[in-house]
Amino acid sequence: MKIAIVKLSALGDIVHAMVALQFIKAHHPDAQIDWIVEHRFAELLNHQPDIDNVLTVDIKALKSDKTGILREIKRLRRYAANHYDLVIDAQGLLKSTITARLLGKHVAGFDADSIRERAASWFYTVKVSSPYNANTIDRNATVLTQPLGIHISHEEILNKKPFLFFQNPDERINLYWHRNIKNIVLVIGSTWESRNYPIEKYVKIADALQQNCLIVWGNEEERKKAEWMCDQSDYVQIMPKLDLNSLKALIARADLVIGNDTGPTHMAWGLNRPSITIFGPTPVSRVYQTDINKTIKSPSEVNPHKLNKQDFSIRDIDEQEIIGMAKTLLAGQTEALALANAQKSANPVREINDNELDDIANSLEDIDLLDLF
Repeated sequence: MKIAIVKLSALGDIVHAMVALQFIKAHHPDAQIDWIVEHRFAELLNHQPDIDNVLTVDIKALKSDKTGILREIKRLRRYAANHYDLVIDAQGLLKSTITARLLGKHVAGFDADSIRERAASWFYTVKVSSPYNANTIDRNATVLTQPLGIHISHEEILNKKPFLFFQNPDERINLYWHRNIKNIVLVIGSTWESRNYPIEKYVKIADALQQNCLIVWGNEEERKKAEWMCDQSDYVQIMPKLDLNSLKALIARADLVIGNDTGPTHMAWGLNRPSITIFGPTPVSRVYQTDINKTIKSPSEVNPHKLNKQDFSIRDIDEQEIIGMAKTLLAGQTEALALANAQKSANPVREINDNELDDIANSLEDIDLLDLF
């Protein structure tokens, strides 16, 4: 069976959809799974053993260069030569639906009541029902597995294996890593300013935790904010700009990730690393909350069908709530490490007495050293 998944963007949405891969492969181990994605996000999918081919498009560029449409159509027709048995549009937008239909005739996606752009559902041959205001991860898992006759339970997703992979990350990461205190990644940016927790409060969090806080950034504005934070606190460092491969490696090693509702923060969940995601104008139903993945939401109400970009209520969240949550998560890791060390000490190495040492020495005298080469 050949399956093409269309999930073009964005970073966090792709992470939430990727969880389904391990379950698809478990039920269809011989299936070929290709993923069609905007080229700027391709590195997120690379090295994933359950994906056979990462196929890129540049549809976003068409907003500023309409002449590129023929180029993209030709590219998709080349991909269609793979003759997919099923194409799954996990995005639910007209641009992703058109992309899916150019890849094959048998296309699955959300039905009209479960989708952001209702017209997109007209083009599907298999339609999946999942309420638009339901948990985003559950929605992605449903649309990707239901057309294949697979059901994934809540418990299975909670017990998922990490599913983000990397190779040969930036060696500069080691220069910023601390061996004696905890390493916390701070994700201070996002696509809207109203989704960003105040950097002044991030500084207060860093000073309260007194750990090694590493800021990741993606553009010049975020870099300048990170530099300001470094000037305010001895516990903050700004990372060099990392590609997605190295960002995965950094988060995979982190003791804790604290950040806004944005892709790098959600990557912690995909890597089974502790995290705190801070929500303002976006619904907390975007994520799973677990023993190690926590959320904190401002008091404002959110309409998932029409997000309010002018909702700056995230600024009202008390940093002390985040500090308390972070201390609990970090303490839990310390306790787990202490338990592991205690288990080791419960089975100490047996001491060897003098007679046994003499026997070992005598046996070594009988060995011809030339036999070892």
